[in-house]
Amino acid sequence: MTRKALTAGLVAMVSLVAFEYVAVAIAMPVVADDLGGIELYGLAFSGAMAAGVVGTVLGGRWADLRGPLAPLWTGVAAFAAGLIMAGTAPYMEVLIAGRLVQGFGGALVNVALYVVVARVYPEELHPKIFSLFATAWVVPSMVGPGIVGVIVEVWDWRWVFLLVPFLTVVGGLLLWRGLAGQPVRGGQGTPAPGLLAMVGWAAVTAVAAGLMQYGSNGPVVLLVIGLAILAVALPRLLPAGTLKAARGLPAVVALRGLATGALFATEVIIPLMLIQERGLSPLWAGIALTGGAVTWSFASWLQGREVFSQITNLRLGSAMLAAGVLLMGAVTFAAVPVALAYPSWIVAGFGMGLIYPTLSVLTLELSEPGEEGVNSSALQVGEAVFSVVAVAVTSALFTAVGSGYWAVFAAALVMALAGLAIAPRAVRAAVPAFRRA
Repeated sequence: MTRKALTAGLVAMVSLVAFEYVAVAIAMPVVADDLGGIELYGLAFSGAMAAGVVGTVLGGRWADLRGPLAPLWTGVAAFAAGLIMAGTAPYMEVLIAGRLVQGFGGALVNVALYVVVARVYPEELHPKIFSLFATAWVVPSMVGPGIVGVIVEVWDWRWVFLLVPFLTVVGGLLLWRGLAGQPVRGGQGTPAPGLLAMVGWAAVTAVAAGLMQYGSNGPVVLLVIGLAILAVALPRLLPAGTLKAARGLPAVVALRGLATGALFATEVIIPLMLIQERGLSPLWAGIALTGGAVTWSFASWLQGREVFSQITNLRLGSAMLAAGVLLMGAVTFAAVPVALAYPSWIVAGFGMGLIYPTLSVLTLELSEPGEEGVNSSALQVGEAVFSVVAVAVTSALFTAVGSGYWAVFAAALVMALAGLAIAPRAVRAAVPAFRRA
């Protein structure tokens, strides 16, 4: 019963963080219009991302050294406090400050939960737990837009932020009950004298990623500067050899980044393409993405029951992701029936459902005791930064070639195929130790 309560609490926390991620993106246009400061619109997103990168790096090492409880509860408190700040903000600047606190707290929660899974659940249950985590991220993307739309139209945008802290209390109580008596209190790592330096590099990485975001639709020089800074800073936060996809953990982190980068770069452009080029309504364009969310959840369920081997999950998943991107890219051409968009993203979503949780499981399998936090943080930092780079670069390509949808899909296809090529390296060699480049 205790473990059931713990699982419910873990899934509740993941769902709340995921829901708020979706909700803020939908509500922000109304927020900016109400509070003014439209010039700060982008900072509401990039600021939370920057704080999240720092929180992920700090939380990972903190959980290894002192156990996951301290970063977990600190993260829950910061997440709720940031939401309250944002929901009661009289000015845009205050809302952004709340987003910073919320992003930092959510990152602490996410990385601490990985360590809880490693400490509490036997290894054979990890696939099932991470399949639940994947579903907890996907479902809010399906139901979130409708819920947020009703809240904003019937009540007020502030309740998008203020309702979640109440739900956080409920999820926190489930989590607290489930954690009682579990072996999660003590740390297993050894002090790392370079921790402050890693946090500093995390801040530099976040700023560089933000520069790339702004430069993708503005001065291209900012994108180039951001990419140059990332080339120096990011490897210091990842396992040695990640950018070369070396066997073992480096390949796991690289594959996660490539897969999510390919997916998010295309998902940003798909609604625009379907509406402006193929004449679909926003509703039908959104349904095309919803199909992918459904199959992502279903494939995660299959992964949790170990229907396929890990290498099959990664190979088949990467191949399906690449196929989905290729088919969706074909829809950009008028001669191709627009109806192909729907099965295209169903295929891509199924592929991601096989890849994503499998890489979470492999991260813990390749981690020595006391390294689960720092390796999990590397996985999440790589995912976030690779995705930002992918979206920024493809957005710049889109603009450079004159609304070139095909260029975005071509770049995403290259990323997906690169993931397919390195998939075998993620499972053949056990290289557990985290080593900074």
